[in-house]
Amino acid sequence: MGFMLDTVGKVIAGYLQKQVTGYEPFTPSDPERVRKLIQQGDVLLVEGNNRISGIIKYLTQSTWSHAALYVGPIDGASEPNGEPHTMIEANIGEGVTTAPLSKYFAFHTRICRPVGLSFEDRETVCRYAINRVGFGYDTKNILDLMRYLIPLPIPQRFRRRMLSLGSGDPTKIICSALIAQAFGAVRYPILPKITEAKTRRARKEILHIRDSSLYMPRDFDISPYFEIVKPTIALGFDYTSLHWADTTKPSPEVTGEDDPFPAETFQAPLVPEAPDAEEEAPVAWHEEVRSRDIERAA
Repeated sequence: MGFMLDTVGKVIAGYLQKQVTGYEPFTPSDPERVRKLIQQGDVLLVEGNNRISGIIKYLTQSTWSHAALYVGPIDGASEPNGEPHTMIEANIGEGVTTAPLSKYFAFHTRICRPVGLSFEDRETVCRYAINRVGFGYDTKNILDLMRYLIPLPIPQRFRRRMLSLGSGDPTKIICSALIAQAFGAVRYPILPKITEAKTRRARKEILHIRDSSLYMPRDFDISPYFEIVKPTIALGFDYTSLHWADTTKPSPEVTGEDDPFPAETFQAPLVPEAPDAEEEAPVAWHEEVRSRDIERAA
């Protein structure tokens, strides 16, 4: 019985992991800028293009269907071309695995950075995730896989719970749950439950940790404790350097090749200039003629 369930689970997982044809990201990130900006402890959100991605995006009402944790180069894990694996992620049917950053260069992604996380805690978060590489996704739990095949629509109040049904182990190893557990190890908040404790002197906010199985990829995007890092503008952005399709080339005014208002045309002297000798001559001649007329009249 167990062998049969495992086989069926693998078939369902394979079906959900198949890519959807016709996917084209609106704004793929610049690979070089992403490499320069991303840091240890950053969460990379991905707009996936397989069947389960579409279902997760519907259930969460979000653009993001997958999340991976950037931990830096991992010892002993690299691509055949030598590129090191720097990401930790959990995939249905595979479990917790490592991946190179270039895996998601062709996708629409977003970098979410924990604000104020100390170096020691950052190392702890990354080490927590690395130590879980090899944890498998329990394909024997058919409920965890078949719930994604339930016909839509799903009432909104049940959508988040759809990601946390079934037995505990497989659900707690989905991508966002793994990352939530890693940050939970150092008590870094993502979207905690907040209650207010009123006292005579002050009002305090008490944070409560949510069950990691209830976290979604979009939670890192909307969390008030994570900064959104956009590679397009973080390293400097000049809109005047863009080349639009409806123009042959940038206008001379923009490129500076031809200044329509040359500076020398409008240069004015800082002090009044002395009149030329040629301009003074007519004045002197008139004065001489006038003095002669006065003498004759006298």
